Amino acid sequence: MKRSGGKWRWTVAAAALAMLVGCGGAGSGSESGKKGVRPDRDLVLAIRQAGQATASSVEVQPLRDPAVDGFLKQAGDLEAAQNFVDAIAAVDRALKLAPDAPEILQLKAELSIGLHRYADAEALARRSFELGPRLGSLCARNWQTVVETRRVAKDEASSASAKAQVAACKVPPRQRL
Repeated sequence: MKRSGGKWRWTVAAAALAMLVGCGGAGSGSESGKKGVRPDRDLVLAIRQAGQATASSVEVQPLRDPAVDGFLKQAGDLEAAQNFVDAIAAVDRALKLAPDAPEILQLKAELSIGLHRYADAEALARRSFELGPRLGSLCARNWQTVVETRRVAKDEASSASAKAQVAACKVPPRQRL
């Protein structure tokens, strides 16, 4: 069954990032001044947009401890304030309660980009992929994270390979007769 609360949070976060991108918003990382490398907020926006573009009509969300949702809401609020250190701390508290939750690992990957921890972000995204459904929006966010971190590392071959994986996350429509 689809839960709309999580989708709403991601939509709000994506909109906030889009506003920051559009108006030149708050400072980005030191990587943003380098030619050909997008600011970190653009990387996270691209990751989340890949997930939205690949979302299927049915995505299963596990039931979990309400405290986890509280920590994730706190992390979302802290991310909106660009307080990535405390946002990651809130996600870490959620992970103590749900250590193998792929969507929480992916959120930590996205927050790690805000701190320029690209290797950590990629490792978290890959771990999330291994534990996750390997299809749909979470899969696309996992692989788009790898695309973006490989681009930052100027590893275009690996980035292109990961881009192909993003396309493989799309759930094909059912054939109706």
